[in-house]
Amino acid sequence: MLPPFRFAPLLKVRAWGGSRLGAADGASPGSGPIGESWELADLPESIEHGQSRVAGGPFDGAMLRDLRSSRRADLLGIAEPGPSGAFPLLVKYLDARENLSLQVHPDAAYVARHPDAHLKTEAWFIVDCRPGARVYRGIRRATTRAEFIDAVASGRALDHVESLEVSPGDCVFLPSGICHALGAGILAAEVQTPSDTTFRVWDWDRNDPSRPLHLEQALECMRFGSAQDDPTPARIRTTDAPTLVGAGVVTRRMCRSGFFTIELLDAVADTEIPVDETGLPEVWMTIDGLAAWRTASGAIDAGRGVTVLRPARVETGIVRLDRGTRVLRTFCGSALDRALSSD
Repeated sequence: MLPPFRFAPLLKVRAWGGSRLGAADGASPGSGPIGESWELADLPESIEHGQSRVAGGPFDGAMLRDLRSSRRADLLGIAEPGPSGAFPLLVKYLDARENLSLQVHPDAAYVARHPDAHLKTEAWFIVDCRPGARVYRGIRRATTRAEFIDAVASGRALDHVESLEVSPGDCVFLPSGICHALGAGILAAEVQTPSDTTFRVWDWDRNDPSRPLHLEQALECMRFGSAQDDPTPARIRTTDAPTLVGAGVVTRRMCRSGFFTIELLDAVADTEIPVDETGLPEVWMTIDGLAAWRTASGAIDAGRGVTVLRPARVETGIVRLDRGTRVLRTFCGSALDRALSSD
């Protein structure tokens, strides 16, 4: 068995980044605005700073890569691993002071033709946003591939992209091949498959040489028309999510795909939840309040902005949620989940 883990965040400078990430750990923005905090990452060595390291506890300093190699059954259980046996999720916070590029990620067909690329399906949970903030998701149904290419060339790409006004608590699902962009003024938690392959379609006319466009590659995997349809809803609000109430916690299922299931836990009273092995690893992101983990190996006080990995075969114990605590809990997908999904 393994204890719950907390990892040292990997902070990423981005042109569109803000100032809300890293403060909880006393981190310095350094050379530019911090756009991403990678809370849990197990990417190939070719990705700079793409490996999470345990912070505290009996495995302090261990790399996630080493844990899933040496303690694979305890860590992953029946979860379907990522490429080359990687941990199946990459989990982040995104702080968008400005709009992110309009982009698309590889689908399975593209990956089959390009082994150096990795499929990327993701979901955003809106933690906070300014009034009127929007996300951009999908190409308008009537737009053809040729029309979109012409629109990009003439600087009118946004005329053919659907957008959604979002509020805190919304969850937006982005399967591979869906053109999308996170809008300005949004702080989001992102759950995705372990890939850092992104093809930029349009970058809001930033004309930054360090941020090249990849239209040719994007068009190889971008979905148009009815091909964009997916059994998982594009957006679920907390008011519409399937809900279960019990033991002082309101649990809402915000997203379910073959790769991951995301639930939102709201503690309506001080409560203690047993920590027992479930067969699947879980990632708990404390959005607000305090989740206090206690097992034989020690304690983790996961306040706002702290992420905890609960292994598939976890030490028994408890996690105490203070009243008002909000946690985003993500389950890794199993082979059965993949088989039942059309992702």
